[in-house]
Amino acid sequence: MRMMGLRALSGVVSALVILGVAELLAAGFGADSSPVQALGSAIIDRTPTAVRESVIDIFGTNDKAFLYACMTVVAIVLAALAGILERQQRPIGSVLFAVFSVLAAVAALTRADATWTAALPALVGAVAGIASLRALVRRLDAPQQPAAASVANRREFLGLAAGLCAAALLTGAAGRWIGSRVRDVSGNRATVVLPAATDPAPPIPPAADLRVPGLSSYVTENSEFYRIDTAFTVPQLSTDEWSLRIHGMVDREVTLTYADLTARPAVERAVTLTCVSNPIGGDLVGNATWLGYPIADLLAEAGPHPDADMVLSRSIDNFTAGSPLEVLTDGRDALLAIGMNGEPLPIEHGYPARLVVPGLYGYVSATKWVVELEVTRFDRVQAYWTERGWSERGPIKTASRIDTPHSSAKLPAGQVAVAGVAWAQHRGISAVEVQVDDGDWHPARLSEQYSGDTWRQWVYDWDATPGPHTVRARATDGTGAVQTAETADVIPDGATGLPAIFVHVQD
Repeated sequence: MRMMGLRALSGVVSALVILGVAELLAAGFGADSSPVQALGSAIIDRTPTAVRESVIDIFGTNDKAFLYACMTVVAIVLAALAGILERQQRPIGSVLFAVFSVLAAVAALTRADATWTAALPALVGAVAGIASLRALVRRLDAPQQPAAASVANRREFLGLAAGLCAAALLTGAAGRWIGSRVRDVSGNRATVVLPAATDPAPPIPPAADLRVPGLSSYVTENSEFYRIDTAFTVPQLSTDEWSLRIHGMVDREVTLTYADLTARPAVERAVTLTCVSNPIGGDLVGNATWLGYPIADLLAEAGPHPDADMVLSRSIDNFTAGSPLEVLTDGRDALLAIGMNGEPLPIEHGYPARLVVPGLYGYVSATKWVVELEVTRFDRVQAYWTERGWSERGPIKTASRIDTPHSSAKLPAGQVAVAGVAWAQHRGISAVEVQVDDGDWHPARLSEQYSGDTWRQWVYDWDATPGPHTVRARATDGTGAVQTAETADVIPDGATGLPAIFVHVQD
């Protein structure tokens, strides 16, 4: 058993060598050439939709951290297995490392704009890791008699393992540090001065925010805004590197640099964004004030062909979203945004430029780190998520959420403020109602409506009586359509149903 533990240790240490060397090389060849980055991105791209949605449902915006943790556990187990199987005359563990590294190299080569050099970190790391494994195993497979020699061999093994482990950790940390310094655009972001909006957003009236304790604030702070995307690590793109290419079924191709963009008149609008993965009553929704440029104006300069009906937006990491051309050009405030709540876009929210389109779920509209708009047709091309079974167009459904009290809360009898938010972007919210148990629906008091593109707060003053209760809410949008009680999953075009909380009112 002790020998098996040492063999497992040899595999884990050798795997660290692979990753350490690969991370150091990836600092020069690009983040996507890192085995961790390449395999993580490949896993995200190939994870079945149902599994992905289950992870988001459980972990929310911590889905990437969960993937990191899973990859770490699997890597440790496989590395330990490789060490246990490795022998001087039967290099099975070395073969496992080689297979792993080839898979990582292939994954790196499939990333956007990858060249043959993207495979080098994984392959060179494999050579170093296999050499380390062979060296460690030689010491374990050395003759074990007499006992003194056996003890010396183990000491020599442990010394070599400790040295390799330290070198691997230092090498990997150095690679990560160098890579982050080379690619980090936070310094570039800090130098950006946003242009003043020539068409600023109307001031938000005080009555738009009810300021009920426990209720979401009307404007979501940047640090609190949800982040759901397919990027395993956040893309880093400076304003000097950024450009937007508009092409496809157009009369003329247009390319804009960041300087070209900011020389234009900017507009400012408050828009609520919603993720299609948001379950009923979920928190994958937020409201912000965006600074940017009307997409309709940019497309008009290119001259879309009359038979085009879709704009395929593409990010720097090759994510794509297909937006209906008519939605981008029907007069709504669809923006190519560069600012969020008075600041340059946060890096994790698309710096230096992203799309913001009221009325569409993010998976068909809210492309971050956007670098390309291709005017095309739905019957010619599919976007990232439509290839995976989601619907093509993704209009946002009327929805509501109960923010306070929390489900399972124990409440005193008497007056209780039941409050939350409701949204139906580009249609607006005209009413919210609350039901206690299976009783009648009662109207809630609404905050002042700022625009049809933002959420609306509501509060219902409930005279709570002792006992267990179920409290539900439903919204009515600006067209008169009532939020449906029919329950449906987020796949393929957004969840439906009524939010509910279960509380106990004490005597």
